[in-house]
Amino acid sequence: MSARGEFSSRIGFVLAAAGSAVGLGNIWGFPTQVASNGGAAFVLVYVLLAFVLAYPVLMAELIIGRATRSNMVDALGKISNSNLGRATGVWGFVTVSMILAFYAIVAGWMISYFLESFTQIIGLQDASQWLTGSSTARSLLFCGLFIALTASIVVGGVSDGIERWSVRLMPTLILIILLLIGYVATLDGAMDGWKAYIVPDFSAILNADLLISAMGQAFFSMSLGVGTMLVYGSYVSKNENLPVLGASVALVDIGVAILAGMLIIPAMYVALNNGVQIFSESGQLIAGDSLIFTVLPALFNTMGMVGYFVAFAFFALMVIAALTSSISMLEVPVAYVVESKGLARKKAVWLLGAIIFVMSSTIILNFEDLFGLVISITTEYSQPLLGLALSIFVGWVWKRDQILAEIKQGNEQAEHSFFWKIWPWYLKFVCPVIILFMFIRSLNILDF
Repeated sequence: MSARGEFSSRIGFVLAAAGSAVGLGNIWGFPTQVASNGGAAFVLVYVLLAFVLAYPVLMAELIIGRATRSNMVDALGKISNSNLGRATGVWGFVTVSMILAFYAIVAGWMISYFLESFTQIIGLQDASQWLTGSSTARSLLFCGLFIALTASIVVGGVSDGIERWSVRLMPTLILIILLLIGYVATLDGAMDGWKAYIVPDFSAILNADLLISAMGQAFFSMSLGVGTMLVYGSYVSKNENLPVLGASVALVDIGVAILAGMLIIPAMYVALNNGVQIFSESGQLIAGDSLIFTVLPALFNTMGMVGYFVAFAFFALMVIAALTSSISMLEVPVAYVVESKGLARKKAVWLLGAIIFVMSSTIILNFEDLFGLVISITTEYSQPLLGLALSIFVGWVWKRDQILAEIKQGNEQAEHSFFWKIWPWYLKFVCPVIILFMFIRSLNILDF
């Protein structure tokens, strides 16, 4: 056990890292992308791209982290031996802090809807209306509560905080999904949703928009580019086989995304059967916050008393998904402040939690101007460029023999493996081109 903390078990790391990757976007974004982009054809493309694009970058972060045993700033400084590396690390923890600032707002809404389902069960109508209203006070209160929940886990450190709670929260999340899938499958309209989700339209596979959507979903759903996987990698034992460990994380993340689709899409068609509008004016399935806060609550309202219990379970699922991601995001700046500035972990966690709450409050108080802007800056611009930078650092700057030495820590035969024959070349030449292409295409610079 290193002095800075270490995951005590392989399953603890896999569940923590997969929890970081499994966030709100997996549950409300992936399913509707599947249904709108060729059903099972999109799933096949997504799984393929998850391994040809996201997995190599995931491995880069894990290898940097374990080799340097450092936070993102110091790690990139060490492998590049330059201030440019450290500056990239600072850019990363600023970006992840901004992401957490808006993420906490949305997660706070999840908590309020979770509590609202409980107040409906016990008949507190006034409380229910306030909990689902759009007041600034509600947003501030539950955003602060969510950040406090996140901080209370992170303050425990790697094994006693992050790992301890991840091995509880992730199985609970999967169990709730499975129970809800089973229940929704029994309802009228669910079969139409299953058809939309699993019947492939192979004619859509070569559609440019499908490919770009699948690339983006694969890359961003694994929580890449902002240092969360790098920091988690720094807590992995030297005895672990990193390529196998990384593949396990990718498989769990993909599996949960697919399970989410098995819940959300049939639920939407049940809602349609019950008279709820599920298509936008353009004919696309409603996604994002409108899906979570409008379509599904409307469905729950058509289900009578049982709908309150289904809503209770569903929003519990959403809170857990948000929490497993937020603890990894907070750990990125915490690791830097503790290791580089010498601040005690407890003080660092609550100080940074307070700073992020101030950032969140600023967004809430200027919601129309800042909310969408912060999301766009961080997820559409900063995150893909950080992923590009990480690929360049590992592929072009870091010495190849040092990378191999780190991989061999958990597998003496690593240099003869298929992974080592493909991955360095792939990360050096292919990943940067694909990520840059995806970034340019997302800006609508390429018109096709």
